[in-house]
Amino acid sequence: MTRFDFRFISASNGTRLRTAVIAPVSATRGVCVLLSGQTEFIEKYQEVIGELNERGFTVAAFDWRGQGGSDRLLPNRLKAHIGDFAQYDDDLASFLDQVVKPISPSPPSALAHSMGGHVLLRALHRDPAQFSGAAFSAPMIAFSARGFPTWLARGLTALENLIGRSDRFALGMAARDPFLITFDTQLVTTDRARFALAQEFLKEHPDLRLAGPTWGWLEAAYRSVAAMPAPGYAEKIATPILICGAGHDRIVDIAATRAFAKRLPNCTYLELESEHEILMETDSIRARFWAAFDEFSKAI
Repeated sequence: MTRFDFRFISASNGTRLRTAVIAPVSATRGVCVLLSGQTEFIEKYQEVIGELNERGFTVAAFDWRGQGGSDRLLPNRLKAHIGDFAQYDDDLASFLDQVVKPISPSPPSALAHSMGGHVLLRALHRDPAQFSGAAFSAPMIAFSARGFPTWLARGLTALENLIGRSDRFALGMAARDPFLITFDTQLVTTDRARFALAQEFLKEHPDLRLAGPTWGWLEAAYRSVAAMPAPGYAEKIATPILICGAGHDRIVDIAATRAFAKRLPNCTYLELESEHEILMETDSIRARFWAAFDEFSKAI
């Protein structure tokens, strides 16, 4: 188990964010910013961090507000909550200013998963030059409604927020407590061993666990993803990009990911026969990801 030297920083409103910088024995490739998905935490990526270190990258990572070891936003620590995705923008900007820029004289690269990928795309839309390149694992471009009409899910979310229930679990999300989920009921990986390792770690560190999102988080997410289909949004992101989509994804909409990737001016797209968490998948799937990552990172 990697020992992390955690450091806390403050976002602009004083929210405490837990961060870590993990350097390899020989840092030859600069800094790679690792951005996790919703409900995740730094330690979940220890295998990935080791693989980046082996490639010569110093890894800089943090927990988004409301999850991991960062400040939670509601008294019930199991609720994933946010008021607006601009708060995540502030988390990333604070992290870059206080942690990454002091150790990276040139723009860093990035590896981002799911929601982390969504927030990174927001940042690249504002300033494509702030990263030298970015690799994405199943980025959140749009949600998978998993059989429900999108208009119904969107309408119900808006209604629940309108009547003052933004801080309540969205439908069925309380049951996403990791202590209640089994390998057979989870939706994110086909690798039983890696799933078990993550579950065991959370049993030893229960304060890090998070269940599903609130209606408020969903409303903020719907507002944010609504901007991405707009003409010119993807086209403005000139940063070199690698997007790896999960062909069997049941969390984000793979069709939206494919369409967004086609609009990016400097993007390589690879689709893997994977569930949502590509980096937590089987060895064969992960090997294809890392082969694509290595080829991509040579050029940035």
